[in-house]
Amino acid sequence: MKRYCRTLELSDNPEFVEKYCDAHAHVWPEIQQGIREVGIIDMQIYRLGREVFMIMDTVDDFDFETDMARLAELPRQKEWEAHVAALQGCDPDTPATVKWKLMERIFKLD
Repeated sequence: MKRYCRTLELSDNPEFVEKYCDAHAHVWPEIQQGIREVGIIDMQIYRLGREVFMIMDTVDDFDFETDMARLAELPRQKEWEAHVAALQGCDPDTPATVKWKLMERIFKLD
């Protein structure tokens, strides 16, 4: 299993932040299905103020660039990305692989 940790800063608009949280409390079934289809086993998003943190656990042969590009082409994914981009304060044409910044692991408990 591979793990990716990514972060994103949300819009400075508290209403958009709340709508973003609500959207993720009601993720469309097609989006969840697509996430699993490309090899993502588990995905969790945490929030502190405007900062969000995503943990993605994937299958061993998951290739981040290739499989995220494949995810972006699945039905309704572009619509979902445009929907959340407006709440994130991002350009809707910015791919998720660009707006979500990859974090470096600096500690692991042995």
